[in-house]
Amino acid sequence: MAYSNSNNTRDVRYTHKDFSGFKNNLIEFAKNYFPNTVKDFSEASPSTMFIEMASYVGDVLSYYTDYAMKESMLLRATEKKNIYSIAQAFGYKPNLSSPSTAKVDVMILIPAIGTGENIKPDFDYAPTVASGMTLSTTTGTKFHTTDTVDFNFSSSIDPTDISVYSTDATTGRPEYYLFTKKVNAMSGDKRVTTINVGAAREYPTFVLSAENVQSIDSVTDSDGMPWTEVPFLAQSTVFDESVNDIANDPTRSVGQKDTPYILRLKSVKRRFITRVTPDDRLELRFGSGITADQDEVIIPNPENVGSALPGGTNNLDKSFDPSNFLYTDTYGQAPSNTVLTVAYMSGYGLAGNVGSNQIQTIEQKSVVFDRTKTLIKGTRSVVESSIAINNPDPATGGAGAEDLENVRQNALGYYATQNRMVTKEDYVVRALSMPSKFGTVSKAYIAADEQMLANETSVSNPLAVNLYVLTYDANKQLTTLPEAAKENLRTYLSQYRMLTDAINIKDGYIVNIGIDFEITVLPGQNSNAVLFRAIKALQDKYKTEKLSFSDAIYKKDIYLCIANVEGVQSVTDVKVSNLFNGDYSSHRYNLEDATYQDVIYPSLDPSVFEIKYPSKDIKGKVVTY
Repeated sequence: MAYSNSNNTRDVRYTHKDFSGFKNNLIEFAKNYFPNTVKDFSEASPSTMFIEMASYVGDVLSYYTDYAMKESMLLRATEKKNIYSIAQAFGYKPNLSSPSTAKVDVMILIPAIGTGENIKPDFDYAPTVASGMTLSTTTGTKFHTTDTVDFNFSSSIDPTDISVYSTDATTGRPEYYLFTKKVNAMSGDKRVTTINVGAAREYPTFVLSAENVQSIDSVTDSDGMPWTEVPFLAQSTVFDESVNDIANDPTRSVGQKDTPYILRLKSVKRRFITRVTPDDRLELRFGSGITADQDEVIIPNPENVGSALPGGTNNLDKSFDPSNFLYTDTYGQAPSNTVLTVAYMSGYGLAGNVGSNQIQTIEQKSVVFDRTKTLIKGTRSVVESSIAINNPDPATGGAGAEDLENVRQNALGYYATQNRMVTKEDYVVRALSMPSKFGTVSKAYIAADEQMLANETSVSNPLAVNLYVLTYDANKQLTTLPEAAKENLRTYLSQYRMLTDAINIKDGYIVNIGIDFEITVLPGQNSNAVLFRAIKALQDKYKTEKLSFSDAIYKKDIYLCIANVEGVQSVTDVKVSNLFNGDYSSHRYNLEDATYQDVIYPSLDPSVFEIKYPSKDIKGKVVTY
């Protein structure tokens, strides 16, 4: 490559980037262009000294240019501050301390009501225990429940185990029932700190001095107004849950047992995000809204941007950069002249991993009874004081801060997902991930939406998809999703779907089937025992939770399942039949037409095969020849 000036042209080469390359190029450059000026290039000559000093500077500059480029790429970066910065720009926040988690049994005594065969638990005394219940171990390690425990609600996903706890010594009549529910608990120590905030400024940041911060529980200003944590400042809505009762929603409260909570979106102007600093501290960053004016006054609109009428504003010929409007509360309000009270959770790291039967003390709890019920004060006190907890399994998962390589790999994976629904699998996983208290989606299937034209032909709608869903009833049998749960699912998915995507939530189809088979038994084997084992093997193989939308039934698998049972000599016949109406689904399906080469294919309409009553829908017979 040539370098030009007004006098002459110099041949400057840019191929070498290390000290030796710079030195050799400079020596050749001097010999070519200054042959009469510099003649001594020995190691001790002054000219060599200046050439080596210039080569040293070039080598250092080249190194830092390469280093800066390397540190700007997450895959190659080595400095902690750079890895943290890039990872959080991707949306992944490094963990300063990972909590241990445990499944905790929450037990309570509920009085009996009724007489004779009508004796049952009095659900009027079944309370709700709010999330955040503080638990502790014998060593002082604290845990906090992450979900609400509602003893009025039971489902296949969140069941309530009910047993008789005590009976009257004279009549044998049950006096109290024992209710047991499982809830997730997370280790951590609740702490509180305050932050004094002065005059308003854009994007203020505050760093918590505490170490091992797991999460921010709440931020409240001196006026009692809450501030909400969001993933990014541009997100102006968060999920808000409320009890599904007549007061909150008269229409949907009909399905309260199946959907105990209603999910809504709430707009939040007071919001903040958290970031991890290179010295492993947590930073709170607020928005840029420092004006009392409403957004409509500041953001461009016909009032202040353009109107061709005489005397009106005419700014149509001006360019508007969105950054000119960052001072609005589009990115959240900034706190000013107040005191922020920050409640956060400090982690234990590996010390949070405790053994089974160690979490048995309740330090703080919030118990809520139905205020519309008339309760006896003494009985209510007995019920509330009877609440006990225990962890039958060890608490695991506790760890310290992530190492840099974990942060790197997790950030790369997080960036790829983008927390959005793009593929079919994204829609299914997100639907199945909705918390059970808003309604449980047990089966989900996504398909392209098709519209019927006037000539009775169908065309695909590229801007809409159909989401087919099913759920379990109390007996863990497939049924349609209640309307309240569908509405919650619609609200839940709205935060993750693309703006141009429409989602039609529809009921999936249930095809009930039965299996009849014949086997021969090995000599010396008990026929009834072998038959029982064969039926049990099919029941385990075709459990409802193992069958999904559009799964086919392979007769070969049925033969192999039975043939692998101990004592079976041969499988002589297998028949699969469709069971419908009565206690079964109303959907009739022609299995013969749907069978090809011993494979029973599902219908074109999204459906799930189900053996509804395994104890009677799977039948076997031992034959002899």
